[in-house]
Amino acid sequence: MDYIDIVNNLVTNLKKDGYNAKKISDMRHTFEMLYYQRMILFALVCKAYPDLAFKSKKHFDEVNDPMFNGDFVAGIKTPKGITTFHFKLEYWDLFQIKELDNAPEYDGYTVEEALERLTSLLDNTKFKKTI
Repeated sequence: MDYIDIVNNLVTNLKKDGYNAKKISDMRHTFEMLYYQRMILFALVCKAYPDLAFKSKKHFDEVNDPMFNGDFVAGIKTPKGITTFHFKLEYWDLFQIKELDNAPEYDGYTVEEALERLTSLLDNTKFKKTI
């Protein structure tokens, strides 16, 4: 087991024990700061493409897949498919985009596919960064 696995296991176990992982830091950023930045950047993407963006307080199948307590979903239709993120309801008004009764059905995309979908909005095939 390498150091990355050790740290990941430690974070996972701390979360299971009720520790708030949002305060974990690399000495420059906390998870909380990075997630907040992601939200602001995604709100800007949605603002740049208002005809493609949406938000909803309910998932596609609210009976079998209820929304996380206190969250909503914001998403955007890209040339390669829909990408969505969950955010706390306190940030609802930050997303000045159309509201749907129910979010589109989740198609099982991965984190890597979400990045590929978002990148497709750049319309720049030279940009192929993977993490």
